[in-house]
Amino acid sequence: MLEPDVPFSAPWHVQLFAMTVAMNEAGLFGWGDWAARFGRELEDVATEGNDAYYAAWLRAFEDFLVEQGHASEASLRELTAAWHEAARLTPHGQPIELGSARGTV
Repeated sequence: MLEPDVPFSAPWHVQLFAMTVAMNEAGLFGWGDWAARFGRELEDVATEGNDAYYAAWLRAFEDFLVEQGHASEASLRELTAAWHEAARLTPHGQPIELGSARGTV
């Protein structure tokens, strides 16, 4: 099974983990459901390393959001596009602020 090299090697790994924990604590899903979904995503990962591991984690996270009606696939695509635009506009070494591309935070 694919496992990360170190627990968190990028800020987005930590943020994704924290959002997942917050969703669980809010009662949006149980850890058993999460483990089953994440496990299925990991089966499809052919490469190793933190980015592949957390990309699978992100797919599972987004699937839960859509399935439970907390987000739509279209809203997730829009948010992803806004994130990429904000990253493009952010000077190297500075934190990316999504509000700079969307007009809001």
